[in-house]
Amino acid sequence: MSKFSNQIRASSSLIKRLKQRMTNPAALMQATRHFTTLEGHRPTIVHKRSLDILHDPWFNKGTAFSMTERDRLDLRGLLPPNVMTSEQQIQRFMADLKRLEVQARDGPSDPYALAKWRILNRLHDRNETMYYQVLIDNIEEYAPIVYTPTVGLVCQNYSGLFRRPRGMYFSGEDRGEMMSMVYNWPAEQVDMIVVTDGSRILGLGDLGVQGIGIAIGKLDLYVAAAGINPQRVLPVMIDVGTNNEKLLKDPLYLGLQEHRLDGDEYIAVIDEFMEAVFTRWPHVIVQFEDFQSKWAFKLLQRYRNTYRMFNDDVQGTAGVAIAGLLGAVRAQGRPMIDFPKQKIVVAGAGSAGIGVLNAARKTMARMLGNNEAAFESAGRQFWVVDAKGLITEERENIDLEALPFARKVNEASRQGLREGASLAEVVRVVKPDVLLGLSAVGGLFSKEVLEALKGSTSTRPAIFAMSNPTKNAECTPEDAFSIVGDNILFASGSPFQDVDLGNGHIGHCNQGNNMYLFPGIGLGTLLSGSRIISDGMLQAAAECLAAYMAEEEVLNGIIYPSTSRIRDITKEVAAAVVKEAIKEDLAEGYREMDARELQKLSQEEIVEYVKNNMWSPDYPTLVYKKD
Repeated sequence: MSKFSNQIRASSSLIKRLKQRMTNPAALMQATRHFTTLEGHRPTIVHKRSLDILHDPWFNKGTAFSMTERDRLDLRGLLPPNVMTSEQQIQRFMADLKRLEVQARDGPSDPYALAKWRILNRLHDRNETMYYQVLIDNIEEYAPIVYTPTVGLVCQNYSGLFRRPRGMYFSGEDRGEMMSMVYNWPAEQVDMIVVTDGSRILGLGDLGVQGIGIAIGKLDLYVAAAGINPQRVLPVMIDVGTNNEKLLKDPLYLGLQEHRLDGDEYIAVIDEFMEAVFTRWPHVIVQFEDFQSKWAFKLLQRYRNTYRMFNDDVQGTAGVAIAGLLGAVRAQGRPMIDFPKQKIVVAGAGSAGIGVLNAARKTMARMLGNNEAAFESAGRQFWVVDAKGLITEERENIDLEALPFARKVNEASRQGLREGASLAEVVRVVKPDVLLGLSAVGGLFSKEVLEALKGSTSTRPAIFAMSNPTKNAECTPEDAFSIVGDNILFASGSPFQDVDLGNGHIGHCNQGNNMYLFPGIGLGTLLSGSRIISDGMLQAAAECLAAYMAEEEVLNGIIYPSTSRIRDITKEVAAAVVKEAIKEDLAEGYREMDARELQKLSQEEIVEYVKNNMWSPDYPTLVYKKD
């Protein structure tokens, strides 16, 4: 069918839908959810009563409904008579959770982490407000459950775990229908979308439609960390098939059982999706998540100057890494302006690796004067190693994204290196200040590689084993500290326990997780009303995170904060993003705060503005209004 025919079919379908809504206002009221318009606590108008309220996780309070609400909403007799506070509800849930963790396992092979996810997911299904209160109050314990590393296991098993739909699914078979489909989502306003095509979930490869789990997990953190209203978030899966042969043969697989679309056909599907969501929700922010490297950069460049979007794997990972790299400079007792002097060996040249390289080079160049000579000088501070070894200009069929970081052949020869040199060989010769892993290859930093790092010229070499999930980390903190020495800095993408070095000394394991940045980037963009997400806004977020830690903490080897402080971190990062958007004249304002009012705010007032617009999981008073 031609593209023109598809457009006609989509248009007629949409017109039919709108006519039905216009001629049947009662149906429209039933199909539309009504939300509070402020993050404050004004009463919420609802158009349902009785069991319909109890079965709606957005409005259900369970035993916390007041007697007045029970009378007005026809709930009297449908709940036990004792009205409980939210604190009592959470206390009861946590007691049950601890008891049920073991019972929820599907046999001895089912990990406790997955059992916790099942229990939390059931709470999410019946009472969304309470779910987010539990998550916020216990973020250190449950962030690794709803996000990495457990979310990887969830995605691998999602077809079996699926109980009720959450989010939207667009597929290659929906071409020509997406403009109509977006109106099936009940929320009249959506602030944040996380979208994936399931092609590269964490370091687990192509998981097809099961990748929806990562979009759900990311949005849980947008709510918990950034205070994005959960009624205005939307996880999305774009199912264009899968090249995972196991899933293609699995009779229980929930997605399209055909090979992935490619080329222009693939681009057409993503184009149609972007046009559809921005037509219905012009101010929405779209975060691209876990797209394979082949498409991550192309889609980012295609849309970033037209839509409010960013790619967390490319830009979020880069920002967190930059914050850590700047923190490593501070931990050496040096000012951050010395960053351009750091020698950095990078293992991995995928979307995350190249994203970090581009951001690090830009940061160095800016510190050196931000001219062509500065960029050239900054580029010489990196040695990039992929599966084929050291990348030089001699490499055949070199990826265009990696080309700017390929070492010159004569320069490599002078150092005693060659095209394809092993990671251990490169580390031995370069003696780097930083060894940065974004390879998704667990154990890549072998004993030989770590032994080579002992020759580093740095007073405090840094090891960043950033690949997720845990099994893909390039090394463990125990191996790093025991082989290289107690004076190193260690950071990883997934959480590890600190290492007891003896004599009262602790080897700190810093988690360089993207959750420190992406919620603040999204919230700051939303509250600034910025038309796009600029490099300057991303840089401001990274520098804010780098400066967040106190000097004493950094000198003790702590370069990333505890996740228990995530809402405060996100508030500061969002404020930095808003400030930069104002500086770049990109801010157009948000709700009552227009661009002119934003420009008048001081730093303290921007932080307060952000804080006041963060949603908190408190039960609103529900007021019934007849349709």
